[in-house]
Amino acid sequence: MTKLSTQQIRDLARKIIAKTPGGIRYAVLIEAIASQHPMTPRNTIHGSVWDLASRYPGEITKPSRGLFMLASGSAPDPVLSEPDEKAPEPAQEKAYYKSFAQFLEKDLEEVTVAVELGGSGMKSKWGTPDIVGVYKPRAADIVKFQPEIVSAEMKIDPRSSIEAFGQAVAYRLFSTKSYVVMPTTISEVDKSRLEALSSLFGIGFVVFTPDPDNPQYSIRAKAQRFSPDMFYVNEFADRLRQHKHELFEHLFG
Repeated sequence: MTKLSTQQIRDLARKIIAKTPGGIRYAVLIEAIASQHPMTPRNTIHGSVWDLASRYPGEITKPSRGLFMLASGSAPDPVLSEPDEKAPEPAQEKAYYKSFAQFLEKDLEEVTVAVELGGSGMKSKWGTPDIVGVYKPRAADIVKFQPEIVSAEMKIDPRSSIEAFGQAVAYRLFSTKSYVVMPTTISEVDKSRLEALSSLFGIGFVVFTPDPDNPQYSIRAKAQRFSPDMFYVNEFADRLRQHKHELFEHLFG
């Protein structure tokens, strides 16, 4: 294969971007060009594509850091513009609750115990996480500490990112850490903005493959630790104790 010139690299990049209306990440674009033309030095590819948006302003845009998209497709979100796409049934989300609870407990080790809570009938959208866990001292711990609540809001519909993020922020009232969990089918634009917002607000951001048998969770932004409002901590604990005493005992006992 021949080595591409700078203009040939740009022309190829424009074609690749045109074939990905949902947007393509900078690193993915570089890899796509390099794999098609391995004789072309990567430094040359980098130097040729980094300013595509400013070089072709009417054709290519950067709606977020490191994301290239066709300018004509930047206004409406490609995922939102699917008129025939039916929103997933809320019940489908429940198929992932247990696996994410295990992810919090076993993989991240952010909690000592975690349970599924969403849809349990606590009747408070602002204060009923889909998954809630508690980090508490074990019997073998020499230094004891106060229990910490970790909450998570999960959506399977990729169009629900704003709602999910808002709820995750609200959970910070009574949670030391809070997570928003979205499927990998979320658009690149929403993924980038959620990642940036999560970093700003200290919310953990996790994506998962929408396969109940093998969801494959991956962290995009780590949750920061905050001091919750103890009034709302006790209010949440009291509501849970009244609604499902066995869950309360499992978490806080």
